[in-house]
Amino acid sequence: MLNFDAFEVLTFDCYGTLIDWETGLWDSLVPVFRAHRVTISPERALELYGEFEAAAEAEAYRDYKTVLRTALEGIGARVGFTPTPAELDTFSRSVQYWPAFPDSPRALQALKTKYRLGIISNIDDDLFAFSNQRLQVQFDWIVTAQQAQSYKPSAKNFRAAFARIRVPPHKILHVAQSLFHDIVPAKSLGLATVWVNRRHNKPGFGATPPAHATPDLEVPDLRGLATTIGLL
Repeated sequence: MLNFDAFEVLTFDCYGTLIDWETGLWDSLVPVFRAHRVTISPERALELYGEFEAAAEAEAYRDYKTVLRTALEGIGARVGFTPTPAELDTFSRSVQYWPAFPDSPRALQALKTKYRLGIISNIDDDLFAFSNQRLQVQFDWIVTAQQAQSYKPSAKNFRAAFARIRVPPHKILHVAQSLFHDIVPAKSLGLATVWVNRRHNKPGFGATPPAHATPDLEVPDLRGLATTIGLL
């Protein structure tokens, strides 16, 4: 069992953990599929997105807007359509409309009463600014892929955060939904981890590539973490 008093800092993945990126992605893809008369299930569309996103992020760094465009082009090629320039542009900026999970703001505010909070996210600075407004809390550190010039699961993103936070890793608890992007690399760097298993009632891995790891704690949502610590 984790000793929650041993930690000074909680770091968070954002998309999938705090922001409901699967709902945001699907809502942004539906008009494109409809325009091209494509019939596809939400789960299949999310799996394809996860495949093409991960492939794009594994290449030389490009901003996340370009990753989104590249992923949509890949989905189109796989299922048989070519997205228009307008569709690519709209999808590349869709993050600003992705909703926060309903429990995120209150849970973050509760966690803020005990810990300093940081973000380690595969995102552009300007896109995160929209999400930050939805989360209704002031983070002490925000470390983006744009700043690190790389994407998780690269350890470079975590090391960039360590350099900013300046707290020993054993005093940092990393909280995330993606085993692939977060729990695996965080564990490899010696961080304690909490898996926010937002898909606990769904099969498969959704928009994240399959991965296997053993987190120190699993909770179904962020409220579950705040409640376990005794802050809600």
